[in-house]
Amino acid sequence: MDFKDAVKVLGERVGRMKDHIATEEATKNAFIMPFIQTLGYDVFNPLEVVPEFIADIGIKKGEKVDYAIMKEGAPIILIECKHWSADLNPHNSQLFRYFHTTKAKFGILTNGISYRFYTDLVEANKMDEKPFFEFRIDDIKEVQVEKLKEFHKSYFNLESIINTASELKFMSELRNLVVKEINEPGDDFVRYFAKSVYSSIVTPKVLEQFRGLVKRTFQQYVNDAISERLKSALATEQQLVDEIQKEEVAAASEPESKVQTTADEMEAFFIVRAILCSKIKVARIAHRDQQSYFGI
Repeated sequence: MDFKDAVKVLGERVGRMKDHIATEEATKNAFIMPFIQTLGYDVFNPLEVVPEFIADIGIKKGEKVDYAIMKEGAPIILIECKHWSADLNPHNSQLFRYFHTTKAKFGILTNGISYRFYTDLVEANKMDEKPFFEFRIDDIKEVQVEKLKEFHKSYFNLESIINTASELKFMSELRNLVVKEINEPGDDFVRYFAKSVYSSIVTPKVLEQFRGLVKRTFQQYVNDAISERLKSALATEQQLVDEIQKEEVAAASEPESKVQTTADEMEAFFIVRAILCSKIKVARIAHRDQQSYFGI
């Protein structure tokens, strides 16, 4: 099973089983350990995955993070787990503390459904407040699967991931900002477009008028773009169906050939070719099987 299919199977498993998972420990066993295995790590090998990894904080001893993925004896990824129904927002501070006391370059906060990946883009050795990569395992996009694949044991390259983490982080924040402005346009956003098309002073009353216009314009654009993509996809699908139907009709109309090339005929051809190859080019030696004879 390739990586994409494995991720899909895990997402389906989560959707099917979550209502039967009552505790955080059960969430780890049913969802998060299989996720770590999907990344190519052996959860039963302490050289690769250490459960309850000790991450002492100052004078506070015995602090433990749920899992640490190891490489060459050092943690490279810390994973803090919560029950599948838990809201992750209040819990990143705990992972923040663990991150600061270890050499791990990545931290993952998860409830087995939502996954948030953190690193230290803003300040070295200090985990960022916002994740650079996040997804839901039960609704993961293809582009997210490709990014997640970079964390697979077989493809893990620290420098490569760090180089793209900043871009991912800002693209994610920009996307969230665009979605927010489309759904609820802010004053500055509306004023920018209003000034571009309205020749007079943009008063508060005009601003409110344009707020509705900007919102409807963006919604219409999104709907039109989706409609065009659907039309294109349907047209392509119909073209494929038409081509298949033509091929089936053509195949059905062709009479079944009565010519059958036998093993003896092919053996004779190979013998003749072996004899002639010293006199003429092999490419010129061919055979043609007819109903009444086999010609070389």
